[in-house]
Amino acid sequence: MTPNPPTSTYRLQLQPEFPFAAAERAVPYLAGLGVSHLHLSPVLEAVPGSTHGYDVTDHRSVRSELGGEEGLRALAATARAHGLGLVVDLVPNHMAASPRHNHALRAVLRDGPDSPYARWFDIDWRAGDGRMLLPVLPARLPDVRDRFRVSGGSLHLDGQEFPLRPGTEGLPLDELLDAQWYRLGWWRLARTELGYRRFFTVSELIGVRAEDPEVFAASHAKIVELVADGVIEGLRIDHPDGLADPQGYLEDLAAATGGRCWTVVEKILTGAETLPADWPVAGTTGYDALRRLDGVFTDPLGADELADVYREFVGKAGDRGGRWEATERRAAYEVVTHDLASETAALTRIAGRICAADPALRDHAPWALRTAIRELLVRVPVYRTYRTGGEEVLTPEAARGAKAAFAVPEEASAVDTVRALALGELGDGPGHRAFRARFAQTSSALRAKSVEDTAFYRYTPLLSANEVGGDAGRPAVPVEEFHAYCLRIARDWPGTGTVLSTHDTKRSADVRAGIAVLSQCPEVWAELLAEVAGVPAPDAHVAWTAWQTAFGFGTPDPDRLGPAILKSVREAGLRTSWTEPDAEYERAVAEFAAAGPGRIPLRAASEAAFALEPHIRAHALGAALAQLTMPGVPELYQNTEREYRALVDPDNRAPFAVGPEDERTALVRAALGLRRAHPEAFGPGGTYVPLTAEGPAAAHCLAFARSGRAITAVTRLSLRLAQAGGWQDTELVLPEGRWADALDGVREFTGGAATEVKLAELFAERPVALLTRVE
Repeated sequence: MTPNPPTSTYRLQLQPEFPFAAAERAVPYLAGLGVSHLHLSPVLEAVPGSTHGYDVTDHRSVRSELGGEEGLRALAATARAHGLGLVVDLVPNHMAASPRHNHALRAVLRDGPDSPYARWFDIDWRAGDGRMLLPVLPARLPDVRDRFRVSGGSLHLDGQEFPLRPGTEGLPLDELLDAQWYRLGWWRLARTELGYRRFFTVSELIGVRAEDPEVFAASHAKIVELVADGVIEGLRIDHPDGLADPQGYLEDLAAATGGRCWTVVEKILTGAETLPADWPVAGTTGYDALRRLDGVFTDPLGADELADVYREFVGKAGDRGGRWEATERRAAYEVVTHDLASETAALTRIAGRICAADPALRDHAPWALRTAIRELLVRVPVYRTYRTGGEEVLTPEAARGAKAAFAVPEEASAVDTVRALALGELGDGPGHRAFRARFAQTSSALRAKSVEDTAFYRYTPLLSANEVGGDAGRPAVPVEEFHAYCLRIARDWPGTGTVLSTHDTKRSADVRAGIAVLSQCPEVWAELLAEVAGVPAPDAHVAWTAWQTAFGFGTPDPDRLGPAILKSVREAGLRTSWTEPDAEYERAVAEFAAAGPGRIPLRAASEAAFALEPHIRAHALGAALAQLTMPGVPELYQNTEREYRALVDPDNRAPFAVGPEDERTALVRAALGLRRAHPEAFGPGGTYVPLTAEGPAAAHCLAFARSGRAITAVTRLSLRLAQAGGWQDTELVLPEGRWADALDGVREFTGGAATEVKLAELFAERPVALLTRVE
């Protein structure tokens, strides 16, 4: 257990425009909010100008553009003087695939497989012509040949720089190119010909073999030093599913840091999936909490009605049929056969080598192995398998489904071989271990790209549900399920993270609140769409998605809405995409966004729409208070201590700035101050007790007590509540004792079975209540 576990964190996006010195100046303000730790985006050396820092170039040093190690240590000292610690985002899975800036990759490209850095990366030197493909050329090689130049022992092209194999500098260009350990190729070749592991489908980020002890030691020495020196007290582990063995990595990290760090992992849990119990971490970064928080404020019946309206409105312009499960499966097939073709090819090569060396496995045709790999990958219902429990993911039922894709039953036996390899049942040699790891790594990339980055943009009845870890087919979460989740977290993972907005959310919590309210009034949404039908859209799907995004955003802003809408159609891949753009269609989308969603104030378009504002407020405040007081360690994303409307990156990664305070700020100060004053009530050992209202509107109250110290009560589905006649005689029995209103400092309530509190009185001033025990 870390000696100083967080009670709450505040995420800051560092970038050249907001370096360590700027964060240091913000410390007094952030300490005044009541947070215990600052959470910093990646701090190690990255590609110059990077606004996010996930493109690490050198693990040995703190990023100079942010102020270097001196600046980080100064920030830590200032934070400590104000009672704050630092949590840092750590990126163990990948680095920038930039030979100019990545010293390790540069050494590999210069010296080939004999380089001491060759073990850093998953490079298949036997793929293709035995050289490492670098898909970096803007066009085919003959079209850019005349733009190459050799200087200073390097090959240069349009600002890119590639090291030359020793002794080749004086060769004619064609011979020089052929003599390198790498092959420069058109960027489009990455889809099918890539010979190295990458981050998802991003060829500019090369995977790192953190499972290698030497690589781990070298890539973590600086971070471990900063932990040992007390500069860093917590770590957020980015994308652990990309690692060969996440559990092994986390065990190595815990050993290296000596248990001095609060550590959480960016692990995306699907459905009822839980974090592996034997991982040495405090929990996740909180997307599982986000799904429950969003879901408990979503109306299930209205969401179903909205889906029907969506299917009728979108028709053939959307994904065929407009059903979530079918959309998800089709997207998986597209991604695994197109975007991840290089990854499935790599798995096929590894499996083919294993089979060729084993008499019992010979004669599996490469196409059969490739088909089996594809069919099993699309049937993995979660992000990936781990050391244990793989049989529960790659089930016999999944194997039977995969075999159905084979016209010849005898060839379908390849499915059994691939499944056994993925489960580690056919041996433990280097090839076997490599296949098992790469299958799991590819599975996580497939899930992320097909669900988060494709299906979520194709199936859009209720955009608020389409967030990382969400379930677009089941957007609502019953109150009982929310309580069950909180009870489990309080028992098993009391130090886990909870979030509402992050640098990766497609829409901030306030934007999602505006959209989710539509689940309580699908008829109002249908009327609004009819009112703006006069603005011509390229198709019905983009019209629905753009108008709903604009409704959640609240204020017409073409400079921010336009890029988000364009990104949504590219990610959906229905009419255009990042790699095969349709310029005419994209121009039509931009014109529509500017003339319609970017210009018309949809939330003020009618009296019915304007009347939704109090219910959007109730949702936003309710979700915020529930997150700040539920089990786990709440994180505030920068600027979310007040109303914060942001869209998908890069819109949500603008530099931090102190803004005007509002009622959210007061709520944040009260809740975080309470957590900081009484960490024993909210952290490990603290209790969570669901409270149940009684009366005709009981279903509209979400309430719980924390360790006899605090009570949270919030209004859910307030529009439905108003339509049903309000709270009427609905009451809530408080635990024994006297309870003060922490948000106004005036009102008091008495608990006990004989003294029910009228919810109409409790929520008279605002739709939420935070009560504290009077000593």
